[in-house]
Amino acid sequence: MQEWRPFAEQGNSGAQYNLGLMYANGQGVPQDYAEAARWCSLAAEQGHAGAQYNLGLMYAKGQGVAQDYAEAARWYSLAAEQENSGAQYNLGLMYAYGRGVPQDYARAGRWYVRAARQGLAGAQYNLGLTYAKGQGVAQDYLVAFWWYSIAAEQGHAGAQNSLGLMYANGQGVAQDYAEAGRWYRLAAEQGDAGAQNNLGLMYANGQGVLQHYAEAVQWYRLAAEQENSGAQYNLGLMYANGQGVPQDYAEAARWYRLAAEQGIARAQLSLGLMYANGQGVSQDYETAHMWCNIAAANGLDNAAENREKFASRMTPDNISEAQRRAPICINSGYKECD
Repeated sequence: MQEWRPFAEQGNSGAQYNLGLMYANGQGVPQDYAEAARWCSLAAEQGHAGAQYNLGLMYAKGQGVAQDYAEAARWYSLAAEQENSGAQYNLGLMYAYGRGVPQDYARAGRWYVRAARQGLAGAQYNLGLTYAKGQGVAQDYLVAFWWYSIAAEQGHAGAQNSLGLMYANGQGVAQDYAEAGRWYRLAAEQGDAGAQNNLGLMYANGQGVLQHYAEAVQWYRLAAEQENSGAQYNLGLMYANGQGVPQDYAEAARWYRLAAEQGIARAQLSLGLMYANGQGVSQDYETAHMWCNIAAANGLDNAAENREKFASRMTPDNISEAQRRAPICINSGYKECD
């Protein structure tokens, strides 16, 4: 701290930048984002690329300054033009999400490319996503596979999971469940919830690995506890069917409910069926009708059929109340469903 301050106060941009980092990270001084932003700003105004990038981060996160995406994009742009790979990647993200700049997938892709060529795994991964989805570029699974592979080899968990998906679906590469499982595992062991759910599916279905329900449950649970909605639904299924765990309808209903509250239509239907059958919850046709109605509104084909089946066992007042509750539940973000 004392080493850098005299040089920083004399206007040395490198010293100002280092002093800013020390305040941001609480190294040798109490953490102070406002002071960090002040020193980074002084260095950034002198053209220091690292300071420009970090000042962009602070505006994006609202650390030490008021959050301002446009200002973040401006500083990222200045650093990016100096080939700062982090700034290039973050500027790409700003264009992809339309934060501080108009949404522009093609421009996002161009910044990803510049960062990816410098070896930044996050940019390589997002470039893979860009080609896989055809956002701002022609959809090309081969190119997506290539970029995912480069990022995955660097240990990027998201890229490893995406590479697993491409092997599982035969996109850009020959379908290979064993190879899919290998990449899912590498990502899952890093805590990637999507990969944990996908690995659970492989064990549940015996794809690329020996079918093993208990192992599937283990991976589903890890993902479900990270609020992965697909895993919450899958874990509910395992409890409902007694696969890998003792059958437990109450636990199934609990996991279905968590997934249903995240908008998963299959979970909403399954929860509705449990209310209709009184499995793990008290039998309640009105609530069953509501959840099936919600699932139908979310596009699940057989949900409406089940809703009408339940309606035949309900009074007109019960049906009216269920219909009243459904939009309230949806519009509240699934927080007012009881």
